[in-house]
Amino acid sequence: MNIDVVQTVIYSSMLGATALALVDICTREKQKPTIFLGALLSLLMLNILGELFFYSGAYQYAPSLVGAQLPIRMLLGPALYLYAYACMSPNKAPSQRTYLIALTGPLLAILPMLPFVFGLSSAEKLALADPLTRNPEHYKLGILMCVGTMLVFVIFTGLYLAATLKLHRRHCQQLMEKFSSIERQSMGWFRVVLILWGVAWFMYSVEYVMVFFGWRWFGTGVVLPLFEALVLVAFAHLALKQSVLDDSEKGKPQQSNTRSTMLSEQRMAQIAADLKNVMLENQIFMEEELSLNKLSNAVNISENHISETLSQFLHMNFFHFVNSYRIELAKTLLLTTDKLVSTIAYEVGFNSKSTFNTAFKKQTGLTPSVFKKQQKSISDEKILN
Repeated sequence: MNIDVVQTVIYSSMLGATALALVDICTREKQKPTIFLGALLSLLMLNILGELFFYSGAYQYAPSLVGAQLPIRMLLGPALYLYAYACMSPNKAPSQRTYLIALTGPLLAILPMLPFVFGLSSAEKLALADPLTRNPEHYKLGILMCVGTMLVFVIFTGLYLAATLKLHRRHCQQLMEKFSSIERQSMGWFRVVLILWGVAWFMYSVEYVMVFFGWRWFGTGVVLPLFEALVLVAFAHLALKQSVLDDSEKGKPQQSNTRSTMLSEQRMAQIAADLKNVMLENQIFMEEELSLNKLSNAVNISENHISETLSQFLHMNFFHFVNSYRIELAKTLLLTTDKLVSTIAYEVGFNSKSTFNTAFKKQTGLTPSVFKKQQKSISDEKILN
């Protein structure tokens, strides 16, 4: 029996990690994101079993099952999108059309597989594993299946990954309309893992075709499976760690009628002045979990009117509006105290140093430490002169 020991070990480890994640999910409350995560991990497990079936040499006992995981693999992109939709979208459920479109991937993948699956006997399929026994014509059918399914996989999955990235970006933008701190709700880790999945799956497709043509590089069969395993473990860990957001914690799209009753310039100017007063006098921006709703209650102005004033008059969203005041206070504290940067970050209302550094650099063009050094240098020069 031909066994690829390295890949068998790697895929066995991936199978174990996925199984443990599924066991964890089974112990949790059945909420929509948890259910979709379980479905995604189940598809990943089936795909891993298919790879393990081949690399462990078990295919020799049932050659007709070789490649059975390929149509299932087409569902990974849609499953990631549906998981993201369940986590981020304020809408209750995807439409039936969404599910029907997702099923077109497996159907398209099956088409180039038909001549190979039904045109060759089990013995002829087994003969293809050895260059000495393979039939050139039969091997062409194998190449057709390989190239065809991988081409469908790259295009179909690529479209879903792009749609998922767009969904995540829209989710973050909507959060910024309502909240001043969005680290937990934004699921920033998801975007990074999503890109890594895309890289792993694209490279898998390229290497799958390369191996079928007999082309190899020094990392063939080792580097990519290890990379895919690391991405899988990271995704499972972060997804299980991510708390489920309720509707009040999700950003909601602007209603189409929000702009139908436009405020006058004079009214928006008055609202802007009221917002400035409550920010400077009450320093409400120092609340870590300040939201549009809380600000609305503080100034006794509707959320829609505040949002309209911010976007149409001040040309910024709620997130940047609040953080601009936090940064201004932070600049003062950096120059007038010896407090640590992390201390100042929490004091002015940020709930993490990394978020503070990012916001500070976006507004000033410098990191807090560099800003402090630069201003101190300028001050010293003025004293000397």
